[in-house]
Amino acid sequence: MIPRPWVVLLAAGGSLRFGRQKQLARIDGETLLRRTACIALASEPAGCVVVLGRHAARLAREVRDLPVAIVVNRAWRSGLGRSLATGIAALPASARGALILLADQVSIGPADLELLAAAWRLDPQSIVAARAGRVLRPPAILPRRLFGLLLRLRGDRGARDILRNPARRIVAIEIATAAVDIDRPEDFDRIRRSRAPVRRRRSARSSRSRRSKPSGAT
Repeated sequence: MIPRPWVVLLAAGGSLRFGRQKQLARIDGETLLRRTACIALASEPAGCVVVLGRHAARLAREVRDLPVAIVVNRAWRSGLGRSLATGIAALPASARGALILLADQVSIGPADLELLAAAWRLDPQSIVAARAGRVLRPPAILPRRLFGLLLRLRGDRGARDILRNPARRIVAIEIATAAVDIDRPEDFDRIRRSRAPVRRRRSARSSRSRRSKPSGAT
């Protein structure tokens, strides 16, 4: 049986810099939370835990029909570290690794997560992290041997110190899109603008195809 990591999808933040709950912002008609959860599931993980915080009941409705486990970080104001600890605590004893994914990493795709998982399977005791430029960041897979450390996390740094500790054994996978996340409304607007020409070009091609169809064709 091929070992697969569990996904811990962090979506508990209060979106203070965004000005509203950014997990509910929509791209292509789909909320960021649902979009990221579907991407996580498409990579065929062992399972997926979604960590919610502010407005948890409203956000849970976005993914309740998906095969995910939902946990709530009641202390979401304390930062990303507590949310990560909450997600790790929800993993089963059989979980050999946790793939940490942020709900606003909208440019990450299933193939990116599969690249990380493939590297982790070669050495399940190592940390495997995305590298964008010179920076290591999520998505990242953390092995079970670090779960005890992750359970003690507090504050707003998440796994940052672990990923940037030169003493750690880390496999870096170049994923430029890992650097794309959404903190402010202008970030969201920029991403939507960058996607719009693609949809328009596809629409134009479809229109031309329909116009060029010979008369009487079915």
